[in-house]
Amino acid sequence: MNLRPTLCLIALLLPGLAAAEARPAQPAPDAAARQAELPRWEQLSAEQRELLVAPLRDRWNAQPEERARMLERAQRWKELPPDARERARHGMRRFEKMDPEQRQRARAIYEATRAMTPEQREQFRKDWERMTPAQRQEWLRAHSPKGSR
Repeated sequence: MNLRPTLCLIALLLPGLAAAEARPAQPAPDAAARQAELPRWEQLSAEQRELLVAPLRDRWNAQPEERARMLERAQRWKELPPDARERARHGMRRFEKMDPEQRQRARAIYEATRAMTPEQREQFRKDWERMTPAQRQEWLRAHSPKGSR
């Protein structure tokens, strides 16, 4: 499946990020104590580092055609300011909680709006809100990403 939304691809690129973000907003006291006990990267054992890196290495090796894209996304992620990273994490969490139909709708809307200016996106959002459910379904059928119709 081609996961085009950038936020979802970032989640695929950064293994464990989604799991780490799935923690409750206010961790339980014992969970908070456990987090405080975890060392910085430099203090992790070779086995712990391997455990964290292995999923990314496996994806890298299994998908050579995606390597350039993975590297480019890692660089973009590194350059994102903290507030933009948090918005991206929030979007990833929302996408992960969607059912397949909702994800398909999100992909279609993303594809249609990704090249729009902020003003055009705002107009699209207003138009979408005015559409009836039947009109939205028709729009989605007409704008579904390739291979998903």
